Amino acid sequence: MALRGLQQRRSSSHQASARGVQHRPARCVRLHVAAGGKVYIDPVKKECAAFAPATVANLGPGFDWMGCAVQGGGDTVVAKVIPGKPGEVVIEAIQGDGGRLSLDPAKNCIGVAATETLKLIGAVSCGVSLTLHKGLPLGSGMGSSAASAAAAAWAVNGLFGAPVSKDTLILAGLASEAAVSGYHADNVGPSLLGGFVLIRSCKPGQPVELLRLPCPASEQLHFVLVNPCFEAPTAQMRAVLPGEVPMKSMINNSCQGGALVAGILTGDARLIGESLDRDVIIEPVRGPLIPGMMAVKAAAKDAGAYGCTISGAGPTAVAIVDDPAVGQRVAEAMSAAFRSAGKLEVNTAQVVKLDPEGAKFV
Repeated sequence: MALRGLQQRRSSSHQASARGVQHRPARCVRLHVAAGGKVYIDPVKKECAAFAPATVANLGPGFDWMGCAVQGGGDTVVAKVIPGKPGEVVIEAIQGDGGRLSLDPAKNCIGVAATETLKLIGAVSCGVSLTLHKGLPLGSGMGSSAASAAAAAWAVNGLFGAPVSKDTLILAGLASEAAVSGYHADNVGPSLLGGFVLIRSCKPGQPVELLRLPCPASEQLHFVLVNPCFEAPTAQMRAVLPGEVPMKSMINNSCQGGALVAGILTGDARLIGESLDRDVIIEPVRGPLIPGMMAVKAAAKDAGAYGCTISGAGPTAVAIVDDPAVGQRVAEAMSAAFRSAGKLEVNTAQVVKLDPEGAKFV
């Protein structure tokens, strides 16, 4: 899989360093030969914990091809070695899901991600047990399943000294996402890698190509995230999407998508906000399914946001500001609009920055 930055070509090691992608050589991994001559890879730790952040996908016109990681909430997975059971994956416990998620590793995103990560590592000498601590609400539009998958993949990888690079682990995350919400990398890519990630190519059976976009002056960029008490399942929100769109709509979204990328590359919060606010294909059909969403969008801009749209499949709304004080005012206005126009209570309202790191050991 190719992961290309926007820098000129250098040596592969310099590219990895410039992109912030962690390629950790397996210097500490011990090998032994079992009867029959098969080589197994031993873990270097008995336990490893990893955290993966929430994400904002789509960003208006960037539907299915743009996403970013944000600071604040996320999911944590603790992986432990199960001696003598090569390749076996067990989900020991899940906390914070209200008992809704399956403990069957074949039906849970962390189980699928862990299984695929073990395959990428090779013939391992042990199994792994997983404990998931959900920090993100289900169906929130903040990449809940992707954060779980990214944390699981990075934690399992860490047990063996992190021999698999983050960009390769996206394949494990994609397999996990495909099992629960569809074959899309706009959440799991940023959750693993951090920052803004553009999905250039992501089709089953074909190489995955991602572009990690640098964002100068990202310290001045703030995301206002307001999550109401309402669940918007990804499958349901995808079911309303049009099969065909008018040429004028396609041209508009292409222009705004280009402007969005330009805003990211120049660190222009105003341009980012104005561009994500002008989607005329996805938001018009999804917005009405989220009570009060159009009023929330208007309230955000009236309070000083440069733009507002749906985060992922919703129902979380995301607005862009360049001042945290303005962000607090915008968060209050958006929350009030959800309550008055949507008759919805609000789970969380926060002003956060871009997360440049993605998945990390904790």
